[in-house]
Amino acid sequence: MSQTFDDIDWTSATIPQVLQRANRLFGDLDGLVDDPAAHPAAGGGPVVRWSFSELIEQVEQAGAALVATGVQPGSRVAIWAPNIWEWAVAALATHLAGCTLVPINTRFKGAEARYLLESAEARLLFCVTDFLDTNYVEAIRSAEGGVPESVEEIIVLRGAPAPDTTSFSDFVARADEPSREQCRHRAEAVDPDDIANILFTSGTTGAPKGAMLTHGATVRAHRTWCEVIGLQAEDRYLIINPFFHNFGLNAGILACLMQGAVIIPHPVFDVESVMRRIPVDRITMLPGPPAIYQTILNHPDLADFEMSSLRLAVTGAAPIAPSMIVEMKERLGFENIVTGYGLTECTGVATMCRADDDPERIATTSGRAIDGVEVRVVDGENTEVSRGEAGEIVIRGFGVMPGYLNNPEATAEAIDADGWLHTGDIGTMDDDGYIDITDRLKDMFIVGGFNAYPAEIEATLVQHPDLAQVAVIGVPDERMGEVGHAFVVAAAGCQPDPDAIIAWARERLANYKAPRAVHVLDALPLNASGKVQKFVLRESI
Repeated sequence: MSQTFDDIDWTSATIPQVLQRANRLFGDLDGLVDDPAAHPAAGGGPVVRWSFSELIEQVEQAGAALVATGVQPGSRVAIWAPNIWEWAVAALATHLAGCTLVPINTRFKGAEARYLLESAEARLLFCVTDFLDTNYVEAIRSAEGGVPESVEEIIVLRGAPAPDTTSFSDFVARADEPSREQCRHRAEAVDPDDIANILFTSGTTGAPKGAMLTHGATVRAHRTWCEVIGLQAEDRYLIINPFFHNFGLNAGILACLMQGAVIIPHPVFDVESVMRRIPVDRITMLPGPPAIYQTILNHPDLADFEMSSLRLAVTGAAPIAPSMIVEMKERLGFENIVTGYGLTECTGVATMCRADDDPERIATTSGRAIDGVEVRVVDGENTEVSRGEAGEIVIRGFGVMPGYLNNPEATAEAIDADGWLHTGDIGTMDDDGYIDITDRLKDMFIVGGFNAYPAEIEATLVQHPDLAQVAVIGVPDERMGEVGHAFVVAAAGCQPDPDAIIAWARERLANYKAPRAVHVLDALPLNASGKVQKFVLRESI
């Protein structure tokens, strides 16, 4: 099959057009394989092996069901579930029906998920009832305020039935020929500037903000991503990055549809299950944060696993040793290893290394700008600094979001009058345009590939009755890259128990946000204006 033939304008395409093209070019190829037995967290069910045509038929039926249900173009549809085939079908159906997808982090607690649903005014919620011992229907119903008024129906993708919900099989059965025809018209009417996804990202104020991402930017950015990494038809892509994240959704599901690679969902990363799947499913594409590869390389039984099928790796989000890049090639067999950098607010892709870069450059930089995107390093006056000098990374180009949902103030703070997205990341740029991220203005830290924001964590911890003040920082961790440490000051008359505070936090926050350690201080170090001097806290670890 030709890899060069195209009848689509990648600079202004939509996700429905990508689906149509995949059906034409790759229809008979394997499109999706989901084996629930490969991981117990998947919740059980039969093995699914579909060609691209069979996958797209399922998507079209679900899209027609959305139309029959009464959602309108632009309506927001939320999904709160792990990486399973039903997630991919529901998400693509949402786009086909002209609606906007709102993914929810599977690690969120009920209150966190409710905030997203309410903020987005989601009309439908697709979820599961038994992922990692969590019933998401119960979680959202038991959150303070219960199910938001905007949510008209909860559809259970997989798991035990729940009262006053609809099973996914009953939902898709609503599709009929009139709704199919109407869905086809809606798909054709989708415009590149329409909002495809609203991906919520926590901010320094502690409240998650919904980055609105368009069809055109999403398709164009991830087409470039595919070309840089060398993803091809019949590559077998184990998608361990969560579907709720841009990496799993667009650099995963969408990328496979663009290139004819097989979508192989994996619900939860653990080294044993991934290592078993690589030879069984003949995995060629395995992306993820550096911790994933390091864990595999450090596994005592690595020699007993057949890894020869591996071909492509894409990593980033944490520092990497050049020696690890060499080991990934020599011991795991990867041909192409690429690092990159991007934010949700710029559709996930801004800079990338190239496959022919040397290990030192791949390990120590985050690459150079992709086509159609400008990247600069600027000082506090927004003036570009000299090469090699540190400053804030700013980004401009087609991928920058139109703005945050219903939040013009935050949008204006993030994107200046000249269209530059201010990332809050500090870095340098070399003479070839490659950037090296050295610090973060916003104090964000990355736990196993997930962004954690101290202000959001602090806002939760300070609600503990034993605490008067809280400051959270990220500290290096060999396995996770970084983890949170909380510094707390006791409320009057209280004696905080660090272990109890950590347990309390884990009941209220996604696991990656919860601090791994709590340090009780008499007082937090403050500067003259009363702000916490977090560099003093870092030096104390």
